[in-house]
Order: sequence, then structure tokens, then C-alpha cells
Amino acid sequence: MSDPPAVRAEDTRPGQGPGRRAAAVAVARAMFIAAGLVTAYYLLPLERSDTIGAAAVLACGLFVVALVFSWEVWAIVRSPHPRLKAVEALAATLTLYLVLFADVYYLLERYLPGSFSEPLTRTDALYFTLTTFTTVGYGDITARSQTGRVATMVQMAGGLLLVGVAVRVLAGAVRAGLRRQGREPPE
Repeated sequence: MSDPPAVRAEDTRPGQGPGRRAAAVAVARAMFIAAGLVTAYYLLPLERSDTIGAAAVLACGLFVVALVFSWEVWAIVRSPHPRLKAVEALAATLTLYLVLFADVYYLLERYLPGSFSEPLTRTDALYFTLTTFTTVGYGDITARSQTGRVATMVQMAGGLLLVGVAVRVLAGAVRAGLRRQGREPPE
């Protein structure tokens, strides 16, 4: 293990943690990650998949989300700015999770027509994913097929885990990163 990189004087102020420049870079990276994942969602050639492909997308995608999350926790602990790295980690993990379910819903409707109350474009699938995740549930798009409902329930349960467990794990990683640097977090 190596020591964390030295922090430049302009990146910190006594008692204030990372400076504005480090915070701006972290926010910009988080936005870039989210925008990149959403762009990839729209550009991926999903038209060649079938129902087995949708199940594979979900299974492999959940595995990738877990891998990305694990890697992000590791990166937070070793980051010179663990709190800012946690913001990036949450943006990456959350966006990847939401895009994954939008892919699954899009594929389900494409290869099991009638799975939802109306045909789903990619934007509709992303909209349904976000309304399900935020528990707003406008009711304009609903899952009708058993497969669609199961996928929606998996997203709901995963969303609760992501919000509850993941935030706690990220907070623990931030504390570990601060301890590693000799900057104990306030209790």
C-alpha cells in the first residue's frame, strides 16, 4: 500500500477539507460519469437481443453494478478526498443501476409485447425506471406481464438496498479513508 498523494495547498484550507477546485472536479466527474452512462444507454445496439438476452443483461448487469460498487468503496478508502470520491461513487453506481433496469424494461417490452401498459421507447423505459426508483409511480406506465412485474419488484428491492445499504457502506468507506489519512471524522 502506498501513501495517499500529497494534497496541494490550493486544494485545502485549514479545517475546511478539500478546496473548491477539488469539489468542482468531483462534481464535474460525477456529472460526466452519469451523462456518459445515459449516452451509452441510448447508443447500445439492444435491438439484437431477445428475451434470454434481457435476462442475461439483468444478471450480468447486477454483477457489474456490484463490481463497480466494490471498486468504488476501495477507491474511497484510498482517496485523498474520500467524501468527494463518495459523491462520484454514488453517481456512478446509481446511474449504472438505473440504466441497467431501463435496458431490461426496454428489452422486455420489445420481445414480450404487452409487458407494460404501453409500448416503451428507450426514453419511456428510463422514465418508468426513474418513477419506480423514486417511488413516485405516476401510474401512466405500469407493468402488466408477470415478467415485467418481477423485474419491477427486483428493481424496487434493489433500490431499497442501494439507498439503505450502499449509502451506509459508502459512509463507512469515507470514515475509513479519513482514518487512513489521520483525519478522524467528527462523530
